[in-house]
Amino acid sequence: MINGIKILIISCLALAAREARAQDKPLTIREAYQLARKNYPMIRQRGLIEKARDYSVGNAARGYLPQLTVQGQATYQSAVTEFKLPVAIPGVEFPNISKDQYKILGEVSQTIYDGGNIRTQVRSHEASAYVETQKLEVELYKLNERVNQLFFGILMLDEQLKQNELLKKDINLGIQKVRALIDNGTAFKSNANTLKAELLKADQRTIDLRASRKAYTEMLGLLTGRTLGDSAVLEKPAELTASGDINRPELKLYDARNRSLDIQAQLIDVRNRPKLNFFFQGGYGRPALNILNNGFDPYYITGVRLNWSLSGFYTVKKDRELVRISRDAIQLQKETFLFDTNLAVKQQNAELDRFRQLLTTDDEIIALRESIKTTAAAQLENGVINTSDFLREVNAEDQARQNRILHGIQLLMSEYALDNTMGTSIE
Repeated sequence: MINGIKILIISCLALAAREARAQDKPLTIREAYQLARKNYPMIRQRGLIEKARDYSVGNAARGYLPQLTVQGQATYQSAVTEFKLPVAIPGVEFPNISKDQYKILGEVSQTIYDGGNIRTQVRSHEASAYVETQKLEVELYKLNERVNQLFFGILMLDEQLKQNELLKKDINLGIQKVRALIDNGTAFKSNANTLKAELLKADQRTIDLRASRKAYTEMLGLLTGRTLGDSAVLEKPAELTASGDINRPELKLYDARNRSLDIQAQLIDVRNRPKLNFFFQGGYGRPALNILNNGFDPYYITGVRLNWSLSGFYTVKKDRELVRISRDAIQLQKETFLFDTNLAVKQQNAELDRFRQLLTTDDEIIALRESIKTTAAAQLENGVINTSDFLREVNAEDQARQNRILHGIQLLMSEYALDNTMGTSIE
């Protein structure tokens, strides 16, 4: 009992250690994609599709097994066959057949040739299951966009928190310089209070940013099924260069639907072919095969049966035309999807160019604003400008850096949005 408790405690500690290591390891965006996919409830539908396919295929394949049917009937008829001769023959008496007749029989049949019907039915069920699987893939792929929004939202908040700390550092530097002026009697306490009020505003912004980050982190944790605390670290993704052709799961869905239509076309031909099977009938009734015997007798019949329904040829032409129309509709949907996707790619490429140009000017603006702020700090220390002038330059540099953060994250997010639109990251 004691050993069992020890093993349980050690297992819990090991599990807790693994969880702690998982928390310490930065979460990458590719890992977030995979975790969201595995955690999404709809992923369990894949197992249901596979089970339904196996059952349907198994049922269709049982068509190769011998088929057994049992039937019975009891009838009464108004007249029966009678044997009468114009002249009576001494010693010869013909039996009278009863008007109430009974029959029960069982039949076993074995398919010899079915025109490929069973094999095509199996392929039809497999193709239908594959179409459903690709529909599921399309739905699961949409999770990537939701992961992008939360993941890059957290990264932006992290960068804004860092920048806010730099702003507070600049304000504290200004407070120190103003205190020196106050001690020397060359500045008023109100000057320091102005900076302190601005510092409190920065503290409030930190509170807002952390609250937003917590909300985003909890949503990402719920989406991925991974516990992400306030200390969770996200790894900043590397920049991407989109290339190659569109490789979205929707394209595989269109191909799967076309393959399903190919099998439907085969079914049209199959159902119009002759069917050949072997059968054996065994029964018991009155009368049996010998109608001259009015008693109950067993009997059997065996042989080969040919079935060929020709009525299908009436509609075969229009049935094939319906398949062709469905194929044209799928092609139209595919062309429309590619048109819309290429349009989105063009727009996203334009956005990427815009953000790259903005980042170039952002760096120049930050360099200038940092120089102006440094000069303003020196002027504040010498009493040339007041705290309001100093704060104006500090806030101007902060705004420039905030713009740089925004444009940088927007560039990354646009790159991964383009990657998601093209589907180039699908393995």
